[in-house]
Amino acid sequence: MGTERERRQTIGRGLRLCVNQKGERLRGFEINTLTVVATESYEEFAENLQKEIEKDTGIKFGIVEKHQFAAIPVVGADGSTSMLGFDESAAIFEHLKTQGFVDAKGKVQDTLRTAIKDGTLALPKALEVHLAAVRDVLKKVAGKLDIKNADERITVKTRQAVLESAEFQALWDRIKHKTTYRVQFDNEKLVVDCGKAIAGGPPVSKARVRIRKADLSIGQGGVEATERSKDSGTIVTIEEGDIALPDVLTDLQDRTQLTRKSLVRILTECGRLKDFKRNPQAFIEIAGEVINRTKRLALVDGIKYQKIGDESYFAQELFQQEELMGYLRNILKNTTKSVFEHVVYDSAGVERTFAEQLEQNESVKVYAKLPAWFKVPTPLGSYNPDWAVLVEIDGEERLYFVVETKGSLFADDLRDNEAAKIACGKAHFQALATGANPARYIQATKVDDIMGQC
Repeated sequence: MGTERERRQTIGRGLRLCVNQKGERLRGFEINTLTVVATESYEEFAENLQKEIEKDTGIKFGIVEKHQFAAIPVVGADGSTSMLGFDESAAIFEHLKTQGFVDAKGKVQDTLRTAIKDGTLALPKALEVHLAAVRDVLKKVAGKLDIKNADERITVKTRQAVLESAEFQALWDRIKHKTTYRVQFDNEKLVVDCGKAIAGGPPVSKARVRIRKADLSIGQGGVEATERSKDSGTIVTIEEGDIALPDVLTDLQDRTQLTRKSLVRILTECGRLKDFKRNPQAFIEIAGEVINRTKRLALVDGIKYQKIGDESYFAQELFQQEELMGYLRNILKNTTKSVFEHVVYDSAGVERTFAEQLEQNESVKVYAKLPAWFKVPTPLGSYNPDWAVLVEIDGEERLYFVVETKGSLFADDLRDNEAAKIACGKAHFQALATGANPARYIQATKVDDIMGQC
């Protein structure tokens, strides 16, 4: 199954009930069993299927409606059976919302999943007679429990004295503007580079199939998969003579958007077509990834940024409007020079140490760990720089920096994607480096690397 459209359409066709010799529809799971063979893992398959159903049909999983419990059967004193009704259902919904089990739109929260799992779910006295039926309904809607330690999660507030200071205002004015970019590259060089990159790519082993089987269940809570442990883990090696070779050009054209003429040259010059015969699928995936990576790097080599205009920028008010959340395990608490009261870091080694050094260095006046909404557009996706720093030398000269912190300053030690985004970030801030004393973009592993630029 190659595309999301194929996934849903294939399942839809497979779910049609089979017929007997008379053309009559037959029911029952012992007859109607749909087996889907997918190249992705069953976990990915279930997740992608749920996302596609939500996107294409508008169905939202894990939503409790006000009328959700209206159809619960109620046995009267005379033995007659009736429905619970909308009013009672709405009362149950309001109770769930009041308890924080669902939000205002009925979206199930982890607190409800935990209460169901722990058996602590309760209803008001007037409604507790329906608890068992309500719990059964909620089990279907709630889906699986995604465990998070809520006790460690905190909201990080801004430090107004730093945010509104003249020093930070001067720093922000130098880095806040948005840019656009254009690219140009040499097509001949791209073809040659792609051939060389595939030639030096990872080896391709014989085709092997690992079979894992799982049962999928689609309900109101979402798409869930349960692996059949006794049927999983079988590995089968496929010999070359048993493989029907696919149309490699069409497949790679779909993956890379290059012309067939360019792809013929790339595949001919890479010298690895024997690998295609040995394991077509693995070769196509490697070749497609290598070509796309080489394409992205070629785009970056010829990229040029331009400031959009004085009116297009990241407003300083976003620091207060956009909520910043963090967990205790990745927070440096009670900072004094930062725009935020605590620094939320990604790397416990480099970024935490860097933040501590910023706090201790007397030359550093203000700094900010740039939030996720501060994004630089690149051909490889958005890039979020790490830090904005103001340094004061001898109490007089002020220098402004945008800093990217990595474990190494050597480009060879970074992944291609990281190195390319850093190159784009450098070009972006160079385009903004106009006027007196502009901000400089640098890479650093420690604060001393900044001081060496002063």
